[in-house]
Amino acid sequence: MFAVSNLLVALARILDVVFNVLWWLILIRALISWVSPNPYNPVVQFLYKTTEPILYPIRKILPRQLKLGIDLSPLVAFLIIMFLRSFLIQTLLDLSVRLQ
Repeated sequence: MFAVSNLLVALARILDVVFNVLWWLILIRALISWVSPNPYNPVVQFLYKTTEPILYPIRKILPRQLKLGIDLSPLVAFLIIMFLRSFLIQTLLDLSVRLQ
């Protein structure tokens, strides 16, 4: 069972890195949105292509009353990422400890 335990630990670490990178990409995109970025810049295009699949569904779910001219989808995405990091990763680590 130690192999399954090690697999769960590795999966938890990989997910932690993925959530961390995603958190930084969303933060950078939110900060860049305060200025007028060149949409043809490869960095800006990369940020939009990687974060839009996450932010667009959140924008569709948010009620129209919350759309005050400010995009709140990055804030909601941060909360979701924080929840997943604390719940999912900790659950995988606890499960791996129990399997040892």
